[in-house]
Amino acid sequence: MRTREAGEVFGPRMALFADVLSVGLATAAACLPLVTAPAALSTACVVLRGAGQDRPVTSGRYFALLRRRLRAGDLLAGGVALAGLLLFAADLALAGAGLPGAPLFAVAAAVIGASAAVVGLRACGRPESLTDWRAAVRGAARDAVADVGGSGLVLLAVATAALCAWMLLPLAFLAPGPLALALTAVDVRRSAAVLVQ
Repeated sequence: MRTREAGEVFGPRMALFADVLSVGLATAAACLPLVTAPAALSTACVVLRGAGQDRPVTSGRYFALLRRRLRAGDLLAGGVALAGLLLFAADLALAGAGLPGAPLFAVAAAVIGASAAVVGLRACGRPESLTDWRAAVRGAARDAVADVGGSGLVLLAVATAALCAWMLLPLAFLAPGPLALALTAVDVRRSAAVLVQ
């Protein structure tokens, strides 16, 4: 990180925070069609990863990368994520209908849903998601099992984003930025741990 220059009111960390929020707004806008959500979140992670490599973290760079990558594979990943979310909601609705064994079914559905969410979100944080979703999902599944602490951090980041959005609805439009930063940090943390070993 560079030091504060003469006359600069805020330091580089505050500039990064502002960049994260602008990328979060851009990501929230790009997620509105729903099937673009994985590609939008993945692009946000790539843009934020660039901050450590002295590349600009701007919404302009974000939209330029997103325009280049919206292809059939990205839309298919969004369709799979949306179908999984709808299936999870239907399972929870069935569990709430009072069927026999509903409490156990609800717990099993929650565990499976949380595991799928962790793998999907970790896949968005991986650089391979830009070009190959299958490789990103395979790597994310390996990381989710091998790095349980990182998976816990991903769940904590999602819970924090959901809580912020629940407490104050306008924060829902800023939440994707910090969430993407958390996903990127978890992936960078895992990559650094693998290099040390």
